[in-house]
Amino acid sequence: MNVVISQPMYFPWIGFLEQLQIANVFVLYDDVQFSKGSFTNRVQIKTHAGPRWLTVPLRGLRLGQLINEVQINDQIDWRRQHRETLSQAYKNCAFVRDMIDLVDTVFSQPVESLSELSNASTFALAEYFNVGTSLSRYVAADMKIVGGGSQRVLDIVRFLGGKAYITGHGARNYLDHCAFEQAGITVRYMDYCCLPYQQQHGDFTPYVSALDLVANCGRDGINYIQSTSIDWRDFIDEL
Repeated sequence: MNVVISQPMYFPWIGFLEQLQIANVFVLYDDVQFSKGSFTNRVQIKTHAGPRWLTVPLRGLRLGQLINEVQINDQIDWRRQHRETLSQAYKNCAFVRDMIDLVDTVFSQPVESLSELSNASTFALAEYFNVGTSLSRYVAADMKIVGGGSQRVLDIVRFLGGKAYITGHGARNYLDHCAFEQAGITVRYMDYCCLPYQQQHGDFTPYVSALDLVANCGRDGINYIQSTSIDWRDFIDEL
């Protein structure tokens, strides 16, 4: 059983959908400290003027606040701003209507916290592409597993009965791979293919919101969600 543990992301990039595609279990890891500059409340898109950030404004943010405590600032009409920016950026794309409908579905949900919004946006994309539809989904806070860092991740995977932990590349900086192996759990890193598809506004880049894939390819975009994973030793050897 493949377990993916991730902080919430706002309309994430294709690589995260690829991670969900090969997972059996997803754990929302939102009871950890919010980090400014993360992808929890912002994501890039392509525009005729170059890359642009879509950022969800926050209310009353304080130092050390957990992600699941962070509130959205709805005194700013950011939903309209994001929708208009997306509509303008992708107006010439074949499936812009699909993309805007997906965004409207997420924006119409009665969410208050940043975590709820970002998680909803991720799974709206996943459902559109029929990715991870049979995933078992959990929230880390509900498990009452204390601690932090690599040990807590290991304890969560072990609690769920996972046999493999599938993770993004950033985990190499803190994960205790040997501890996982001693617990009988394989660590595998994503092997992102970043398959190119026809994009608007210049050279291809995979490092934008998967809304870009929706607008350009529609549901056929599933053909570009094809990554696999590799054993941690092979991943480290490639660095």
